[in-house]
Amino acid sequence: MNKTPFFSKHIDFGANMVDFFGFSLPIYYEGINIEHKHVRESVGLFDVSHMGQLIIEGNNACGFLQKLITNDVSKLNIGKVQYTCMTNQDGMVLDDLLIYMISKKKYMLVVNASNTLKILNWLRLNNKFSVIINDITAKSGLLAIQGPKATDLLQNFTKSDLRSMKSYSFEIMNFGGIEDILISSTGYTGSGGFEIYGEKNKMIKIWDLLFSLKDFNLKPIGLGARDTLRLEMGFCLYGNELSENTTPIEAKLNKVVSFDTNFLGSENLKKMDIKKSLIAFELQERGIPRKGYHILNENDQQIGIVTSGTMSPSLNKGIGLGFINSNSNFNDIFVAVRNKKLIAKIVKLPFYKNK
Repeated sequence: MNKTPFFSKHIDFGANMVDFFGFSLPIYYEGINIEHKHVRESVGLFDVSHMGQLIIEGNNACGFLQKLITNDVSKLNIGKVQYTCMTNQDGMVLDDLLIYMISKKKYMLVVNASNTLKILNWLRLNNKFSVIINDITAKSGLLAIQGPKATDLLQNFTKSDLRSMKSYSFEIMNFGGIEDILISSTGYTGSGGFEIYGEKNKMIKIWDLLFSLKDFNLKPIGLGARDTLRLEMGFCLYGNELSENTTPIEAKLNKVVSFDTNFLGSENLKKMDIKKSLIAFELQERGIPRKGYHILNENDQQIGIVTSGTMSPSLNKGIGLGFINSNSNFNDIFVAVRNKKLIAKIVKLPFYKNK
């Protein structure tokens, strides 16, 4: 099993470790609800070094990426980040990812851990532009510092003005005396914060630096809380809302689809009938929706399936995402939870609104 650069740190903090797509990672330390609330109210640290980091270099790097991803890469500027999808020739989602524009000839892709090898092979298969493709995942570390106190904590270690850094931007900087650290104003929690990239030996030093400031009560956070935090915001998760059986349109990711770029799969996607539609729902009765539970209409007919669900630590109610048949038109639906038919209401995202 693969270990991130911070494996021994997790053990020292008493983490409960699990196998997550071949990586030994913490599911929780103190408890999912405690860690969730700590991120919403203070600041938490996530080890997300399992995420794939792929470097694309060459004179035609932009053109290469433009043919493979759904968003318009040409709109990116140096120091900016773009969220996008990558589709196969049928228009189905291979992965959702972030693109960092480091220079005119150099980009970094951050892909889901479960898809790193698949995307690496897909890039190589479609490399008609003579670009150089490097997988730097094993050489790197990645920490997400999330929560309302994240900026104040990190600002102690750099002269760069993190407070003025706009969302989906990044800078390569000296951080705590350590050179060539990339810090981006990105995250997966909805509570603000940053992600820190660097060579793994440097990142171990950064972990120690961050925990050296006791005044901020920084705590390590596991994958369990990461999932409940992202779900409260309604962010898609590959393997749940996104897969090779789903299009970006069905997943309500229209904003990251630019048909003008003629990306691979775009023609099929244009012609495709939309058979299902992603919805967000809140249970109106006590219960916890889970992935795979059936969504029903008033006549007990299945009209969809839950893709993600939890008891929201912030809202203290059952929330979830799921697909329903595109011809379904209901405000009130039902979710089959442990042989009970519970009333649910379709709502707008996010579930959790920042105060």
